[in-house]
Amino acid sequence: MSYTFALAGNQNSGKTTLFNQLTGSNQHVGNWPGVTVEQKTGTMIHHHHGNQTHIGLPSIRRRRRRGRDLPEEFTDVNIVDLPGIYSLSPYSMEEIVSRNYIVRDKPDVVINCVDATNLERNLYLTLQLLELGRPTVVALNMMDEVRHRGDAIDIGQMEQALGVPVVAIAARRGEGLDELVRRATETAQSHTLPRKLDICDGAAHKALHAIIHLIEPEARAADIGARYAATKLFEGDAPMMEQLRLPPETRHIVEEILAEMERELDMERAAVMADTRYRFIEKLLAACVVRGADEQGGRSDRIDSVLTHRVLAIPVFLVMMLLVFYLTFGPLGSFLADGFAALVQDGVNLVARALESWGVAEWVRDLMVNGVLTGVGSVLSFLPTILILFLLLSILEDSGYMARAAFLMDKPLRKIGLNGRAFIPMMMGFGCTVPAVMSARSMNTQRDRRFTIMLTPFMSCGAKVPIYALFTRAFFGGQQVLVMSLLYLAGVLAAVVSGLFLKRVVFHGDASPFLMELPKYRLPTARNVGRQLWDKGSDFLKRAFTVIFLATLVVWFLQSFTFSFRAAASVQESMLGSIAGLVAPVFAPAGFGSVPAATAVLTGIMAKESVVSTLAVISGVDAQSTAMLTAIRGVFPSTLSAVSFLVFVLLYMPCVAAFAAMRREMESGRVALATVLSQTGLAWLAATAIYQVGRLLGLG
Repeated sequence: MSYTFALAGNQNSGKTTLFNQLTGSNQHVGNWPGVTVEQKTGTMIHHHHGNQTHIGLPSIRRRRRRGRDLPEEFTDVNIVDLPGIYSLSPYSMEEIVSRNYIVRDKPDVVINCVDATNLERNLYLTLQLLELGRPTVVALNMMDEVRHRGDAIDIGQMEQALGVPVVAIAARRGEGLDELVRRATETAQSHTLPRKLDICDGAAHKALHAIIHLIEPEARAADIGARYAATKLFEGDAPMMEQLRLPPETRHIVEEILAEMERELDMERAAVMADTRYRFIEKLLAACVVRGADEQGGRSDRIDSVLTHRVLAIPVFLVMMLLVFYLTFGPLGSFLADGFAALVQDGVNLVARALESWGVAEWVRDLMVNGVLTGVGSVLSFLPTILILFLLLSILEDSGYMARAAFLMDKPLRKIGLNGRAFIPMMMGFGCTVPAVMSARSMNTQRDRRFTIMLTPFMSCGAKVPIYALFTRAFFGGQQVLVMSLLYLAGVLAAVVSGLFLKRVVFHGDASPFLMELPKYRLPTARNVGRQLWDKGSDFLKRAFTVIFLATLVVWFLQSFTFSFRAAASVQESMLGSIAGLVAPVFAPAGFGSVPAATAVLTGIMAKESVVSTLAVISGVDAQSTAMLTAIRGVFPSTLSAVSFLVFVLLYMPCVAAFAAMRREMESGRVALATVLSQTGLAWLAATAIYQVGRLLGLG
């Protein structure tokens, strides 16, 4: 037996948290709106015996993986996590995705995830979902916070008023999920449709029912509920008008009915429907909710009085970011990184001694030790640094502060032609450019989406952290925190300058209006923060043992053999030296026109971590060792050339995975290619300018 449940709800209502709980998935969860930008699908298996329901039994999952049939008492359920929306009017990409899926794909049950701490806003979407006429279950989420505030909700009375099952849950704590699945499964089995809510009265009631009877044949032909279709026409929904394919005379009659209602009520049609819904919600809450002291809301307001203060907000934000960098790259981060690097090096040495004692051929030992282990190990050495950085950013995000930062950045971003919503993809860019580019879907217009995508790669992703850490250790000992902060700031400034240029030349006009609900502050949960750390750490390790592994093999092979496949006496005679030798002169004006530096730039296109592994393989030493620092100073003979190289790495094109994401999201390979080429050109110009000006000033 198999069903499909669709999770629908407002942004930041806890849908993705619920999705993770039901499916055991590790989708990104953030305490800010717009985290989900595309529908995600997972599988849940649950056991139902009488009134008892148990979710995701591991033994059953193993049985399913081995291809065995499930007993009859087990139900296989596909869970679809839809983007957060505020209405079913398709004004944004998220609303189009969610509405089309519910209307066209017709899931067996729509689970409407509702933020129980903000019922007035959330129930507006609930009423629209009920108008669709699909089997629906309302999940009142965050009930733990409702109890903490001293509020009480009469679930039974709300269920009776809405005409669909209502279940109290706390997704973050896993409370009420068995009951939710049981009620959803019963609804799917019985295919119970929502009771028709006739919330309109007077002239609105008369107009709505007149339209229902008028368009019934066309709605039946389009396989759409007549009440839902009439409601959307009532709101002036143009896509519904096209979907119904109403003849001109019918359109004219619909317009006459609505115009007559507007004259009678002296109110626009969309406002009439909105007012009707909110009056129904107001009566419902008056009957079902008993308010207590709003402790949590008061706490959030008190914190915001400082963190969003007109004068203090920006300085506080900068202090927080500096604190993040200090903890990541300062004494604590360096201590953990050095300790882990020593463990990695001990492991490499142990394998090297074992291979030698076993009498393994010298070329195999060289491949394993100086190729694979040195290259991959050089990247693994920076794992603690990356985890500390993402731990701190995850705490800020889960607490709700990052949503405030987006609000604070609205005014500065408008100077370059964007709005505060663009801050979210840019902030995600400090983690990885790929999901950051994908999250630009939350922007309301194609102009804003493309504009944001073009600027996002300037944010230093986590893959660049090993490069920065290696070079700051080699050339800026004792000033790592300052230099790291300046590099991140330089990326932001490059985005600002590029934005000002693009606004004047490409993206004329102003950004769309910015509306964002600020979530309440919450204590970060170990589960959410741990999940994000696991995601980042596992992704880093995956890249280390796939892309980086292959890159180190290729670099080792190319530097060890000539084109006639004989052992190369030096790097210059190898295939690597010949290939990089053709590219190296391009970087000579920027101060790093050597074969190793040019090779590192080329392999960095596959993955930015490959820059470190390539330099380690070419040098034949561990990236965290003193010998590596000496080798790096040999490749870059001056601090000025190292700074020039860092600036180039900061600004030049992102990895191939990010380019593929840009191509997909921009819906144009030509635009995506032009973007990465222009970024690389800007990187070369900036690096060359820094090196040449530095030489003129006697700094080289």
